[in-house]
Amino acid sequence: MTTATRREAPNHNTLTCYTRYKCRLPDCVERYRANERTRRRQQRRGEYQRLTDAAPVREHVRHLLATGASPRAIAIRADVAGRVVRDLLPASQAGSRTPRKYRVLADNAAKILAVTPDDVVPHYVPALGSVRRLQALVADGMPMIHIAPHVDLYPSYISSLLWRADELDNHQVFGTTALAITRGYNHLSGKNPLRYGATRKSKALARRIGASRNWPTSKYWARFPDAIDDPHFTPEYKVTKAEILAEETRWLIETAGLTRTEAAERLRKDRSYIDRVLNHVDLKQAA
Repeated sequence: MTTATRREAPNHNTLTCYTRYKCRLPDCVERYRANERTRRRQQRRGEYQRLTDAAPVREHVRHLLATGASPRAIAIRADVAGRVVRDLLPASQAGSRTPRKYRVLADNAAKILAVTPDDVVPHYVPALGSVRRLQALVADGMPMIHIAPHVDLYPSYISSLLWRADELDNHQVFGTTALAITRGYNHLSGKNPLRYGATRKSKALARRIGASRNWPTSKYWARFPDAIDDPHFTPEYKVTKAEILAEETRWLIETAGLTRTEAAERLRKDRSYIDRVLNHVDLKQAA
């Protein structure tokens, strides 16, 4: 015959040790009773709110995730069940998860909103999401000098980060820097740069810079809100069918070892058409 063993609470400074781990230390019991007295008093006054809007909580979780935090780390730090954080995220592509929540328990909301980047954010995180956000703002027509105040960075740092992005595949930034860029991006994306100090000339110049490098705009990323931090997602922004075909052909030639004729047969295209596409794309890249 076996008896169930009670798990030891990881800490004794929240209500969880009493409710989840059945802790009955005097201090923990008194903390629980004090909370119950406060809850009943608020109910009598009509001030008690059991559920609250999930939108600000979801946005806060997204900010933390953008800086490299994991849902599990957020849940542990907030002292809530992992399901509480996961339900705030978009449903999986397979559709196995229930639809996202529009209301959450007020107590859980307060706990999650109290989590700061310093609590859960790694010291360094991949720079990909930060770079994509800055690129999108420039492509929108926002000059770097006007982006800087909203992301707590110097314009020279933004410029260096963008111009060196292609050279440094594994480049990293501080987690707090990534969070500041995410918040600034959420504030500026889709806004008219003229309202934030940009001139018509500087706005046009920023747009030309973004267009010359095929940087996706914030409008493009709005269609894929959860892909901007995904290193496996390759944005096909202003990429023509010919450029996609040229890329597939080069992969077959350079990686699979096929000849141009064999690649054309694999892609079900005429060899002459493949030659024209490759030559056109080469000339465009050279220009």
